[in-house]
Amino acid sequence: MLFGVIVFPGTWSDTDCHYAIQDVLGFQAEYVWHEETNLSKFDCLILPGGFSYGDYLRTGSIAKLSPIIQSLSAHINSGKLVIGICNGFQILCECGFLPGALLRNDCLEFRCVQTHLKVETSNNPFINLCNVNDVLEIPISHGEGNYYADPETIGLLEKNNQIAFRYSSPNGEINSNYNPNGSINNIAGILNSSGNVLGMMPHPERSCEALLGSDDGSLIFKSISQWISQQN
Repeated sequence: MLFGVIVFPGTWSDTDCHYAIQDVLGFQAEYVWHEETNLSKFDCLILPGGFSYGDYLRTGSIAKLSPIIQSLSAHINSGKLVIGICNGFQILCECGFLPGALLRNDCLEFRCVQTHLKVETSNNPFINLCNVNDVLEIPISHGEGNYYADPETIGLLEKNNQIAFRYSSPNGEINSNYNPNGSINNIAGILNSSGNVLGMMPHPERSCEALLGSDDGSLIFKSISQWISQQN
């Protein structure tokens, strides 16, 4: 299988993703410049973190206009996988591939800390090596990670089992004490209605080696690989 790591001007977690996927986990990965339009060879595309176009206007608003976005839409509609991490999550929401938006952290601080994520669903390509209620330790690094959607949308996400992760205590307790940015219902990651697009604010590529304090993030990339292998 082949991962594609999409690079916009201002992206800076692309090398972290490429290193984690290829050098640490042994999967094949290639960088994909934002002007590329032929994505047919990729099994899973990653929109990594950073500040695409300097986050001018608002996060993801200029990246939305890049040539690759139309091809990304076709990739998603074909059933192939996409994961947006941090700024990638913001771009997916801005493009309408995921509902809601990421607002400024309620603390008005850029937060770069370890967080714990409670797994809310595992019957999908991205978390199938985990069990529901497992707790993963994965860091965040963002200033605008406060997930917001209107009450109707939140209700649908809850009803349709589209919430992938919630910020929690190390033991899986969910309340405002363990919410680093003010996200509604402690939401840290969501899926689209088809289950082939994941957006998450925490950085799994930064937790693929025990030396970094946790290798829980590797479960996400390994889950993707296993899912694709089972489809072929």
